Amino acid sequence: GDITYHGPGQLVSYPILDLKELRRDIDWYLRSLESCVIETLADFGTPSKRVAGATGVWVREEKIAAIGVRTSQWVTSHGIALNVNTHLGYFDLIVPCGLGSRGVTSLTRILGSSAPGMHEVRSRFTLHFGRVFGRSMRATTIGFA
Repeated sequence: GDITYHGPGQLVSYPILDLKELRRDIDWYLRSLESCVIETLADFGTPSKRVAGATGVWVREEKIAAIGVRTSQWVTSHGIALNVNTHLGYFDLIVPCGLGSRGVTSLTRILGSSAPGMHEVRSRFTLHFGRVFGRSMRATTIGFA
């Protein structure tokens, strides 16, 4: 990694999981997060992949999802940022994830007017996350004062 951008138009998910109870394997956790994103994108007809040595999810040679995690005593924090309808110009101001030779993309850039909305992407990601990590997922509303 190095630096990334989080902002409007991204699905940002920072799961908090106790890997002591699940599986004590950071590489497995990273690959599992990638799987959640890859399966979500497939639901919208967007084939994506992993790239050896570059954590995240890629469409062709462009990064569509950044992944960066932290663990403390096997409890996870941080997570993924999937570019759904992100204004990609913000990435021109940084070297995303330290990978200056590669670009970034978004679902909107790939699919144009047929791109799904954030609610649809979040719903599909949540479904895949629950299945991949063996968790029961439910919708909730969080209010901020």
